[in-house]
Amino acid sequence: MKMPCQKSSELKLLVEEAKRYTKDGKVADYIPELGKANRDDLSIAIHYPDGKCISAGDIDKKITLQSISKVISLALVLMERGFQYVFERVGMEPTGDPFNSIAKLETMAPAKPLNPMINAGALVVTHMIKGDSIADRFHRLLSFIRELADDSSIGYCEQVAQSEFETADLNRALCYFLKQHHIITEDVDALLDLYTKQCAIEMNCLDLGRIGMIFAMDGMDPLNGKRIMPEDVARICKTFMVTCGMYNASGEFAIKIGIPAKSGVSGGIMGAVPGKFGIGIFGPALDEKGNSVAGIKLLELLSRNYRLSMF
Repeated sequence: MKMPCQKSSELKLLVEEAKRYTKDGKVADYIPELGKANRDDLSIAIHYPDGKCISAGDIDKKITLQSISKVISLALVLMERGFQYVFERVGMEPTGDPFNSIAKLETMAPAKPLNPMINAGALVVTHMIKGDSIADRFHRLLSFIRELADDSSIGYCEQVAQSEFETADLNRALCYFLKQHHIITEDVDALLDLYTKQCAIEMNCLDLGRIGMIFAMDGMDPLNGKRIMPEDVARICKTFMVTCGMYNASGEFAIKIGIPAKSGVSGGIMGAVPGKFGIGIFGPALDEKGNSVAGIKLLELLSRNYRLSMF
């Protein structure tokens, strides 16, 4: 049974300080449904391994996972396919390029994506999800996410998925390039249907923090004693979160904040403080690299005040 999330006056003060930075960002209006978000929203939930949760802001607002889903789909395919199979098809190196760039694909031989956190790599990872149909593959991923969050009510936002599918021309280009080089072998629109549904899976900050907590605890759910993913899979995912999780701002993020984290263009951030707790943040005002501008400031304040950096 889930414990109620307690409001924290300390977190509230940090949220109020970080909230001043929302004016420096803008919502992701290139995806029309995401453009409807309130730029000034900011909320956080911290989920501890004993089930305790503290929060500030409106943590019940729904967030679509967007690129945060890339970490979870990677964990799933590593469990289903194994290390060698996955990394023969996608690399392990940061790119230094924007998350939707095609540039490195054209200069690499073989033309496989450099890592699973950029769009090209995430599309290849989603391509690897096992199943007999798009519906079956999506259900496998959704079931895994529900298990991580311990929330069977989690679903996806059809409006966001449709909006992303209709505006996915750049992702289509990435898919066709990868198909030309035999990294992707299925129908492009079918894959994009699955991928946009994956990105549109929605939950609140508390669910996001709980998933972060599972990664922080090396794949173990301490509340029921169940191992949800192997320790090595959790380790690989957290390593990618450190090296590539914040798009091409990951190096600066590692220096200033120093925790494994993954952002999405909905304004969500999932953090996993190793051995301690998980963090779920929602702040839809984005910087030019696609990260929540106030969310990053909030994590910086948290990391500095409570010495959370792993470095």
